[in-house]
Amino acid sequence: MNAPVSAALSVRTLDDTESARWDAFVTACPQATFFHRAGWRRVLAQSFGHDCYFLFAERGGAIRGVLPLVHVRSRLFGNTLISNAFCVYGGPAAIDDEAYAALDSAAVALAEQLGVDVLTYKLMAPHHDDWVRDSETYATFRKEISADHDANMKAIPRKQRAMVRKGIKNGLRSEVERSIDRFYPVYAGSVHGLGTPVFARRYIDALQREFGEDCEILAILHGDTAVSSVLSFYFRDEVLPYYAGGTDGARDTAAYDFMYWEVMRRAVERGCTLFDFGRSKRGTGAFSFKEHWGFEAQALHYEYRLVRASAPPNVNPLNPKYRMFVAMWKRLPLAVANRLGPMIAKDLG
Repeated sequence: MNAPVSAALSVRTLDDTESARWDAFVTACPQATFFHRAGWRRVLAQSFGHDCYFLFAERGGAIRGVLPLVHVRSRLFGNTLISNAFCVYGGPAAIDDEAYAALDSAAVALAEQLGVDVLTYKLMAPHHDDWVRDSETYATFRKEISADHDANMKAIPRKQRAMVRKGIKNGLRSEVERSIDRFYPVYAGSVHGLGTPVFARRYIDALQREFGEDCEILAILHGDTAVSSVLSFYFRDEVLPYYAGGTDGARDTAAYDFMYWEVMRRAVERGCTLFDFGRSKRGTGAFSFKEHWGFEAQALHYEYRLVRASAPPNVNPLNPKYRMFVAMWKRLPLAVANRLGPMIAKDLG
């Protein structure tokens, strides 16, 4: 008797009818992250107008791997196909090498068809030894958390633990919000202080609309005033505080440390067992802050398949090319920066 011939592996592009099947795979695939979810396709297309090519490998009606790709074209920052744009992780998430290779091949073919400068993957583990790789610029900070609040508090190094307790002593409290009316001004003011263009309100609105309870805004209040605020994502048993900001009073009241403690405490109550403190650039204050919380840096591996470019992009505020822009942006009146920022931020990818 002849052995049965297995069904051929094919690569298709996601449409709205396949979103539930895609997300079921993402939830089950160990390599997948929140940033592989199908909803990013709608969010990024609607918020920024970028073309999204979410590829999935399939055999016999079963998804074997996914790859969210976003085409970002910018006169300032280049022409790039990215997995995943505006996210810290990406690249193929597959359950076997064959599916990974099929998605890889389809992505390279698409990059060449679109005529981009470079194809970019944002990976937690290196994969392509024959691509240009940057494992030095960014790191992520991920750590298991306990179901015991006291154990989590004791795991915070002494100096930062004292800051959390200072926030408690100052009478800070946390409140979950569905509206972005308090979050957005706090966030916009913070990124302006860093010399970074802010995203449009419609992007934050789209994230909440698309991801529902898995996208949560937590405000930290001193009296009735929001002194800091953070938007967090929830995925499987993980919490990922992602966009955050604070007012001038945040440091004096220890609002930042109290805010992340409250995210952790509330996440435990939702059943989370892993706290993802997110990506930071080496040599920055944010990087040091996370280390002071007792988190260990884990290198991120950003890999670049050069198509038309001779070198990978370096869209980084620490790049000397952008230092003058950063300094100028900080001097802009906040109202002007908030009006102009979304036109630039949509192309940062």
